[in-house]
Amino acid sequence: MATDRPKNQELTILKAAIDGDRSAIGSIYEAHIGYLTSVCSRYIADDEDVKDILQESFIKIFRSLGTFRYRGEGSLRAWMTRIVVNGALKHLRDSDRSQMVEFKESLPDTAEEEDADVNDVPPEQIQRMIRSLPVPYRTVFNLYVFQRMSHKEIADVLGMAPGTSASCLHRAKNMLVKLVNEYKNERDA
Repeated sequence: MATDRPKNQELTILKAAIDGDRSAIGSIYEAHIGYLTSVCSRYIADDEDVKDILQESFIKIFRSLGTFRYRGEGSLRAWMTRIVVNGALKHLRDSDRSQMVEFKESLPDTAEEEDADVNDVPPEQIQRMIRSLPVPYRTVFNLYVFQRMSHKEIADVLGMAPGTSASCLHRAKNMLVKLVNEYKNERDA
């Protein structure tokens, strides 16, 4: 016995938005703005810059909807995420090239930290910790952890050596462990 599956709501809204339905465009915006704000905030510390990047990204998203190829549930969010991440990376490159300088091997590494248990740290606090990292560490950490890029891919995107990317990730992790431990010590005091 065949059963009729309900139409994919995301695809229906997407088609309506492509046809210019303002309500559908608003639905897409409302469904994704919170998540995309969080994504952008991982890379960009200044809230005003986050707003600007998101505004530019949504303009690009809505202008390009007709070229988007739907590949199933979640593909729209993934595509939109790539646009926001690329916008954030462009902003970082354009705003201050000196923050993305290549690190020399002579720079001392931070002390090795043991793994931190983040299970009882609120996600908002972890987000603040990530945002507090220096730009190159934060950028590499986010690309590696959230975008699942390799060090070679990160190096290509950021114009650095793969070893520099690995070093930035290592330092970012050490800094985050220290921040988590400090947070837990302050909370438990």
